[in-house]
Amino acid sequence: MKKIKRIGVLTSGGDAPGMNAAVRAVVRTALANDIECIGIRRGWQGLINSDFVPMNRDSVGHILSRGGTILYTARSEEFMTQKGRKKAVATCKMLGLDAIVAIGGDGTFCGALELSRLGVPVVGVPATIDNDVGCTNYTIGFDTACNTAIECIDRLRDTMQSHERCSVVEVMGRNAGFLALYVGIAVGATAVLVPEKELDFEKDVVQRIQDARLAGNTHFMIVVAEGVGSAVEIGKRIEESIGISPRVTVLGHIQRGGSPNARDRETATRMGYCAVNALAEGRANCIIATQEGGIVEIPIEDALARKKHLQMDRYRIMEVMQLGGAVRH
Repeated sequence: MKKIKRIGVLTSGGDAPGMNAAVRAVVRTALANDIECIGIRRGWQGLINSDFVPMNRDSVGHILSRGGTILYTARSEEFMTQKGRKKAVATCKMLGLDAIVAIGGDGTFCGALELSRLGVPVVGVPATIDNDVGCTNYTIGFDTACNTAIECIDRLRDTMQSHERCSVVEVMGRNAGFLALYVGIAVGATAVLVPEKELDFEKDVVQRIQDARLAGNTHFMIVVAEGVGSAVEIGKRIEESIGISPRVTVLGHIQRGGSPNARDRETATRMGYCAVNALAEGRANCIIATQEGGIVEIPIEDALARKKHLQMDRYRIMEVMQLGGAVRH
């Protein structure tokens, strides 16, 4: 790979707390390596439309604590076409970009792979609150999103306990249950429904509420991952099955906003730093991942082929904690 003189950085897909910290790290590490950095706005669509802004040390000042992404983000159907990707390559040539750092999730990395096949070196940085990127233990934004959900549920529990009610709370996570299970354990949920486990409504919901009531509980918290289905429908089924009227709360996009916490700021900074150093040292077409506490580089094709499985031992922990081990099977 030729010596890198100018790179582009973009954020794509759903925003995640810590994306700005990653952008900051990319820009400042590039400058430290005498590499110019161009911000591509609105993800892959911005690369097609030549929507860019030159970046320097000052342009990423005071963004470490900001949620969202200063480069904006968007999904691009045009980039999924060969014609769209050729436009993106033309923009890279016009701007003199030697490589791209793409911050996002699996969809972003699929785009990065296609761009690399057209001769543009790329490095991916995983950022998604879903934590569902198979090649990495952790993705930027997950911890902040979990803490946001936990804070909301703790507040909700205060008012629901006052009225002795059942709460059904839907959290994000797309088709993965990592966020729901982590949050469910942290808030002491009565039940957690995740897409990785086939739903047995009688056993997973009704029986758990009944067990909790026999143990003396008067308030029940059901955490539902969005990939399972509608929390509203779950609430209706609870009312039909055992006659209590749940209050349903869909947390929605509030989980993606807010200032990133320490873990996401630090992880994003390390990942952004490693992404640029890889390019500066002649390595590309890889994903920066965390494994066993360290940072590693994984080839994009290998990274996309990996699948992440929900840790079902954590699900068992949640079951045991529900009634101090008195879980019926």
